[in-house]
Amino acid sequence: MTIVVPEPTRSASAITVGPLAFVADAGGALYLESDRILIVSDLHLEKGSAFARRGSLLPPYDSRETLARLAGLIARYRPAALISLGDTLHDGDALSRISSDDAAALDGMLAGVERIWITGNHDPAPPAGLGGIAASEIALSGVVLRHEPSASREGFEIAGHLHPAGKVRMRGRAVRRRCFAADARRCVMPAFGAYAGGLNVLDAAFRPLFDEAFTAHMLGDERIYAVDRRTLVRD
Repeated sequence: MTIVVPEPTRSASAITVGPLAFVADAGGALYLESDRILIVSDLHLEKGSAFARRGSLLPPYDSRETLARLAGLIARYRPAALISLGDTLHDGDALSRISSDDAAALDGMLAGVERIWITGNHDPAPPAGLGGIAASEIALSGVVLRHEPSASREGFEIAGHLHPAGKVRMRGRAVRRRCFAADARRCVMPAFGAYAGGLNVLDAAFRPLFDEAFTAHMLGDERIYAVDRRTLVRD
């Protein structure tokens, strides 16, 4: 079965971490135009099939949906390199369960693209078959890219793992969306996987990472909404 690439979203935002200025795409990715690097996090491929093994009846199409959105970003930006910030696979057996069509689509969309797979807690040793290289972290112009955010307030960092989501109340209704949580030193990326979910950025897990001045760049259907931390509400 062919993966259908969705139409691109029309709007993006800007996030600057240390010396690097990124395009923050409403699809949930960062793009470093100067080096043509696309960054995603927490794809959790084959989470649906992992849950099915345990008896949870989830539709087993999360990998296809996730890969379709990734294909859209690859087509839009035509990056020279893709960096995935860990938990690309939901578990160590994910590649044995992924359909041959989905595996071929992933390899095809990344033909000619350098692939860097940061290891995560779900995939501490990515199995052979994804191509490219694996690393625990890498640095771009002094900005460290890793899976789990560091509690240190020193240096610059882009990480994933926490699946940030922002929530606001407007005109009597609440809106909750995945988001980039960012200040000038750090950006925690939203989970890219279809079944990955999100943790409210006001949760205690984020307290060591940011002061009161961080921004939640919430993902809309066609654009990103930058929301000051003081405007956010808890679940």
